[in-house]
Amino acid sequence: MAKIIAIANQKGGVGKTTTSINLAAGLAYLNKKVLLVDFDPQGNATQGVGYRVGLEDNTVYDAILNDTDIKECVKNLSKPPMDLIPANINLAGADLELAKVEEKREHLLKNALSSIEDKYEYIIIDCPPSLGLLNTNALTAADSVLIPVQSEYYALEGITQLLQTIRLVQRLFNPSLKIEGVLLTMYDARTNLSAEVGQEIRKHFKEKAYKTYIPRNIKLSEAPSSGMCIFDYAMTSEGAKAYVALTREVIANNMEADNG
Repeated sequence: MAKIIAIANQKGGVGKTTTSINLAAGLAYLNKKVLLVDFDPQGNATQGVGYRVGLEDNTVYDAILNDTDIKECVKNLSKPPMDLIPANINLAGADLELAKVEEKREHLLKNALSSIEDKYEYIIIDCPPSLGLLNTNALTAADSVLIPVQSEYYALEGITQLLQTIRLVQRLFNPSLKIEGVLLTMYDARTNLSAEVGQEIRKHFKEKAYKTYIPRNIKLSEAPSSGMCIFDYAMTSEGAKAYVALTREVIANNMEADNG
């Protein structure tokens, strides 16, 4: 059965989609069976792996709100070698539509994924930068949540709301939900600020703070516009090396957890 990891932070611009794409791709290139679920109405993860949604395509919206079999929403990619459930602008009104669903509205994504999760070792969900019903659905479906945090002042304050939402979801819908880890992004080793934020994150989250940090790197910024993950776009870049390290750390942590 798949390990389902939601990549979440209600704040935009923290490297959430970049992390979703490149962690999923890193796992795929290490021969893991991976599904990337784009659950953000902006569809940036879909575009970032080079998939263009056509008029006839079923998307994650159809899987949760149109009773479409989720198998019909899965797209097989060759580079990176993984599967994708795409998103497009149809998802933008989903929070309002979900609010009208009377029963188990928080479980729609979980229920949809349940029929295919046995096919994968990892399912990565790219969450929207908000704290609405889409995010609640992602956290209800997930085993754990990975939180990217930009190396800036008020970084900790920025995730307080998310942690409250996680606790609420744990209490009401998903008691087994755990924090997978907290990832420092846009880290600039030349500045005292990044070092100070890193210390604060490690002090607050202890072993849940990843040893790996993601540096500011122009190649990471350029790759999505080419519809490529960092490994296909610039394998020797510092950004690619960082995501290789993160991927190995995620795998090692999960092997450790599996072995007790």
